[in-house]
Amino acid sequence: MKIYIIWLIGIILWNFGYPTASPIEDVIAAIVLSFISMNLKKYLN
Repeated sequence: MKIYIIWLIGIILWNFGYPTASPIEDVIAAIVLSFISMNLKKYLN
């Protein structure tokens, strides 16, 4: 659950930090944050 919360906070920060981002930039940001969360899962578990 911690990983999901970290990912969700990252998505929220991205959306509020870059409100003029194009849809493709939103998708790329979500993918990058997903990879980061997968790597965090290795270190936190």
